[in-house]
Amino acid sequence: MSPAGNRSMSAPEWAMLLALSVLWGGSFFFTGIALSGLPPLTLVVLRVGLAALILNLVLPLNGLRLPRGLRIWTACLGMSLLNNVLPFCLIVWGQTHIASGLAAILNATTPLFTVIVAHLLTTDERMTGNRLAGVLVGLGGVAVMVGPAALAGLSAGLLAQLAVLGAALSYAFASVFGRRFLGLGVPPLALAAGQVTMSTLVLLPVALAIDRPWTLPIPGAPVWGAVFGIATLSTALAYVLYFRILARAGATNLSLVTFLIPVSAILLGALVLGERLEPRHYLGMALIGCGLAAIDGRLLRRARDAIRRVNAAPTPRPRRG
Repeated sequence: MSPAGNRSMSAPEWAMLLALSVLWGGSFFFTGIALSGLPPLTLVVLRVGLAALILNLVLPLNGLRLPRGLRIWTACLGMSLLNNVLPFCLIVWGQTHIASGLAAILNATTPLFTVIVAHLLTTDERMTGNRLAGVLVGLGGVAVMVGPAALAGLSAGLLAQLAVLGAALSYAFASVFGRRFLGLGVPPLALAAGQVTMSTLVLLPVALAIDRPWTLPIPGAPVWGAVFGIATLSTALAYVLYFRILARAGATNLSLVTFLIPVSAILLGALVLGERLEPRHYLGMALIGCGLAAIDGRLLRRARDAIRRVNAAPTPRPRRG
């Protein structure tokens, strides 16, 4: 099915998007736990490596195999860099300095960047008035969250927030870059396996050289549980859904998943990790939410339709006695 970038999604597509938001929202929670016993690079390698192992074991059970051909593997390399290697490293490092809920909110700017990137690099996902207004409002929300820290110098907290915003921009490029898979005829499960396999091959030698994981103390059970959760649920299963939604609904519709991610991430961070966000963070999230609603356009269309129905309804005549 060829995606229509500006069309509304069907109910099954919305259901897949909601499921993906829960899986990816949990990744911020799992990362917050795993970082208590693992350095960032080692955690990212374990995430993509275990996901690659799982997906490569699942492929033959579904009568599939890894993609073949230089063209597909070149695309998998590009997708792995934009969708795994760069954003995962930036987000995980960022979470060593900021709360998981704040990282999730900043990551919710992905659709804002996707609108801009898609407008510049595609012909069928162009900027509209609603989307431009949404981008401006959403970026205003980012400015509110970063606050006066941006004027006080490059502190660790500010750099961490900029790192997560950089990850969001990388995801935006990945959403548009992933469109090239649509004409290759490769099943979503095989694409997901190829992507995380390539990510593992890229990251493993870097982590071995920098972290020297064999010298680290052995983490406890909660850390290993978090690693298993982020690899199986938030990566392996999530990317199967990711490529399926991308093929059916388009890059901009897919990026709306980050509108839903902060809800589960904030709840898990507050209830389990004891994290607390400042009022300006919630205000920034509200502005980003308004911006995403404007980009999506559904609420605005429904409001206009409701007003038209009210105006078109016949006015009841008063009864005469």
